[in-house]
Amino acid sequence: MGLAWTAMGGSSLYIETSRRHIRQGAKTDPNAVGGSLHITGNLGDVMKESAQIALTVARNFLYSLEPNNLFLEQEHIHLHVPEGATPKDGPSAGITIITALVSLATGKPVRQDVAMTGEVSLKGKVLPVGGIKEKTIAARRSGVNCLILPVDNKKDFEELPTYITEGLEVHFATTYEDVYKIAFTDVTETTTNNVVEQEPLQKVSSAAAAKSGTWP
Repeated sequence: MGLAWTAMGGSSLYIETSRRHIRQGAKTDPNAVGGSLHITGNLGDVMKESAQIALTVARNFLYSLEPNNLFLEQEHIHLHVPEGATPKDGPSAGITIITALVSLATGKPVRQDVAMTGEVSLKGKVLPVGGIKEKTIAARRSGVNCLILPVDNKKDFEELPTYITEGLEVHFATTYEDVYKIAFTDVTETTTNNVVEQEPLQKVSSAAAAKSGTWP
């Protein structure tokens, strides 16, 4: 689950990925070498570029995680953002797209109670985004308990009123590796171990404390 800023406030947006089974002899993209990425969902140019960046980062991350896993290199993948009649654009779905791709390639499910937002660089650095207040409200409205934000947005989150942040488990990511450690943590393990902090990951537990969309 990703989070979007809209003119009407915040909204949750889902990223779906699936393997495309190509029959022998079927026509494919002549420019594709090995695997390919097919993108749908009425996305703007910026978001399409973000998806391509995410694929590169996901491939590099998967290589460091499972060197023998060639899924993202060899398979034809379909990436879709539902509600295709709604235009969507912006770069802040980067870490969400990577997570969806890694989940597909490894067969590991993502935590069901987590939502995230953050642009990503080619080196895997998580970059700040806008609309933190609206996105946090959207997360709460969707029943999300865990939120992953860029570390450079920590100040923006801390300025939010308590009634918005109360009860949320919030993590601030510096690199995609930080995102992975939270998004693929077993929920029961999280509850038992209270999510042990690991540098450079920063965590805030607030005890007191989607559909015309763009991804600012």
